[in-house]
Amino acid sequence: MIVKQSLFKKTPIPLAVLDTNCVFVNLSDSWSAYFGQTDETVGKPFFETMPELPETLKSDIHFCLEHDGFKSGDTRMVFENGEAVWYNWKIESVKDEDDIITGIILVLEDITNKKLEEELLVKSQRVARIGGWEVDLVNDKIYWSKITKEIHEVDENYIPNLADAISFYKEGYSRATISKLVKEAMEYGKAWDTELQIITAQNKEVWVRAIGEPEIINGKCVRLIGTFQDVDRRKKTEIEYYKVSDRLALATDKAGIGIWEYDIKRNELLWDSNMYSLYGIEKSDFKGVFEAWESCVLPEDLERSSNEVKDAIEGKKNFDTTFRVKRPNGDIRWIKAEATVTRDNNGEATKMIGVNVDITELKTTELQLETSEESLQGAFENSSVGMALVALDGKFIKVNQSLCESLGYSNQELLQLTFQDITHPDDLEIDLALLGEVVEGKRSTYQIEKRYFDKEGQLVYILLTVTSVKNLDGTLSHFISQIVDISPRIKAEKKLKNLLQLTTNQNDSLLNFAHIVSHNLRSNAANLTMICKFLSEDGLKQEEQKEMIHMLSRASEGLNETISHLNEVVQVKLETDKKLKEVHLRNTFDKILEDVNALILENKINVNINIPDNFNVKGVPAYIESIFLNLTTNAIKYRDPEKEPTLTIQSYIEDQFIVLSVEDNGKGIDLERYGNKIFGMYKTFHGNKDARGIGLFITKNQIESMGGTIEVESEVGVGTKFRVKLLKA
Repeated sequence: MIVKQSLFKKTPIPLAVLDTNCVFVNLSDSWSAYFGQTDETVGKPFFETMPELPETLKSDIHFCLEHDGFKSGDTRMVFENGEAVWYNWKIESVKDEDDIITGIILVLEDITNKKLEEELLVKSQRVARIGGWEVDLVNDKIYWSKITKEIHEVDENYIPNLADAISFYKEGYSRATISKLVKEAMEYGKAWDTELQIITAQNKEVWVRAIGEPEIINGKCVRLIGTFQDVDRRKKTEIEYYKVSDRLALATDKAGIGIWEYDIKRNELLWDSNMYSLYGIEKSDFKGVFEAWESCVLPEDLERSSNEVKDAIEGKKNFDTTFRVKRPNGDIRWIKAEATVTRDNNGEATKMIGVNVDITELKTTELQLETSEESLQGAFENSSVGMALVALDGKFIKVNQSLCESLGYSNQELLQLTFQDITHPDDLEIDLALLGEVVEGKRSTYQIEKRYFDKEGQLVYILLTVTSVKNLDGTLSHFISQIVDISPRIKAEKKLKNLLQLTTNQNDSLLNFAHIVSHNLRSNAANLTMICKFLSEDGLKQEEQKEMIHMLSRASEGLNETISHLNEVVQVKLETDKKLKEVHLRNTFDKILEDVNALILENKINVNINIPDNFNVKGVPAYIESIFLNLTTNAIKYRDPEKEPTLTIQSYIEDQFIVLSVEDNGKGIDLERYGNKIFGMYKTFHGNKDARGIGLFITKNQIESMGGTIEVESEVGVGTKFRVKLLKA
């Protein structure tokens, strides 16, 4: 029998395939997880692998192997150790193309928990005496569950109608109320939950709780459905209780004392009106059982309070405690509770009768006094702002975790230091001056921006607020320092400053470009115009004409070269909108050095490279190659013939940039003379016949178009260093 693997492995139910000999052919992942089996089970006999199975299941398996068909069922199986398991199965015969049975597909599930839940639901309904009912208004039919019929004391075969169902309610208030509620449900879709009296078929008055809910389709009520509960014992107890407690209520109302009674055996809890006020709940919302009280108690106090009730019932100690309750509106109130336990002749506890008093105001004051110091300590330790207690000599007395995390020190390490030890020298003087004013009493607090050094020696920019703390006699005790790490803000400001500088540079570049266009093209155009004028004159000799034509050719080439350069600059500007890509710095530089390797060897250049392998930048790959190539070839081109030439290339991280340094020991540039022209177009400084003055201009434009900067340091006869900053990837 051939079975596709995908049909079983991904099936979200316990599924197995057996051949005609009841041997496992395949099983789903859910089957493996369900019964603790693995793929090694395939090929083994089913009944040997799973010997403890219901006989009905075995019979259904054999039937589907012998007859083409489908079988399903469920049954309860009890093992020798007394454990009971419910199984549910579905079996389908599998046939080949010749319509011959080749095996079966089996779905087998353990539904024990589901069955237990069903049984518990039925038992709980019977214990609570809760029945169900349904009114089908479309077909004019009524369904009553077995318990509902028992409450009405009618025969199991009794079939009610709507009129008869309403007539069971006691004439007067109860019948009028249920009639009104049913009418409102049918007309307006209103649900109900009420307690009324019925007269049973055996002529008994019984209090019931009736809950109903309408089902509306297309604006019309088609069905009523609900529950029906016998609450006669509780209701009559409540009525009797309220009769007895009316006088007591008058005495306790003004005192705000709530009185309660707990019938331990019946699990019935009765409250007076003050209790409902204390707990902030409506009487109709209280279920009148011990668990209803537990649901009001704050979870943090519940286990302790419940155990104290249990200890009082068992006679271990008196019930005298305090706990918190949470009202429906969210208010938390402190309750003091005391109770007396009554017992029968056998000494078994039958009832608890007690009082509740709201002591919230008293408890709040008490807790405020007890926890004020703890609150201050918690605020110090858990603050997201760095905080420290500092001695008069600057030594840290106490520091919180936020400060330790900002500076990278452990708590113990910081306590060995003073604030002077970690303050940047340039910021220390003003800090000490302001602190001196606090010591002298000229001010009680001050705030400044300053710099600390963290454990690694890196700068941390902070906003420092210092406040003095005095002893009871008015003398200065210590300082409280609040330290806010503003490094991200400072970095953002620097980034904005760099962007503004970049914008300024770009504007300067545009002005320079406009000047070049205006000057260079106009000069070439004027030159061409003059040559053409000379050519148009009569009387020119043949040699003069040839010379003019030669001049015209040279002028044309010059114009073409100028336009080519300008086009290259424009191309850089236009490509600034390209999406920057991640470029591996070391690989790119290795490629450039390989491209100019012949020049390096020919000129015996000593090259030193220190670029970490994990450095990546954001940029246009073609631009970065062009930048590296231009800087490298310039270093080779302008080497000093009197020295052994060296080229040092290194990189490091600076804020959000990676800095690339290209340094040579060549001729150098007179920056005092050419410093403001070095990145200008058509600017040359050494009289090299191959120099066009366009390379550094293009390089600067390319770098700035990618959000970077370029700087130069140079000294004639010493060498030149270019520093290029590119965005870190």
